[in-house]
Amino acid sequence: MKPQVKEALEWVYCIIIAVVLALLFRYYIGTPTIVRQISMEPTLKQNQRLWLNRLDRTMKKLPEKGDIITFEAPSKKTLSEEDIENDGPIARYEEEPTNIFGKFVRYVLEIGKESYIKRTIGLPGDHIQIKEGKVYVNGEEQEETYIQAGIMTSTKLEGMSDFIVPENYVFAMGDNRNHSMDCRDFGCIPLEKIESKVAIRIWPLNLWGKVE
Repeated sequence: MKPQVKEALEWVYCIIIAVVLALLFRYYIGTPTIVRQISMEPTLKQNQRLWLNRLDRTMKKLPEKGDIITFEAPSKKTLSEEDIENDGPIARYEEEPTNIFGKFVRYVLEIGKESYIKRTIGLPGDHIQIKEGKVYVNGEEQEETYIQAGIMTSTKLEGMSDFIVPENYVFAMGDNRNHSMDCRDFGCIPLEKIESKVAIRIWPLNLWGKVE
């Protein structure tokens, strides 16, 4: 083999290894992201940059109440009362890839996959009530210091105003309650669809640090 060809192949191998390692790190450990929407204001604003921790997903660790998480957006954005009555207050994922290549593109390369960022409010087995503009978990009114003063929490679906979070699901909402599509609309999120937890804000620099 000619030295030039051998050197070219060595570079190709190095590039392939680097790409594989980068994909593994991104999928199993962590990755940066940019806030695109206003649903988490005032906590997170558009164009802020975050570092997402994916170790919890890798270790199949349940998020804690108050954690800001990212998850795959459901295929059905709004449930009906009939949906909730028949199948419970759970999100629907009806457009799943069926072959290995499709799953690799969607879940590893993250091409064609939409994700949401919201705050965890209820865990499996929690009794959630939304009434008179307030949120109650297991009968206790929540002190939500992260939402703007005077903002009331409401839901269009009666079935999402008083329910039990199903096993292996979580209930999450955006801090900007009046401008957030979240579990009040599409139901509770299955644990396997949670992608990451927000670890720190990395931009702007004057706000660098843990997000709460």
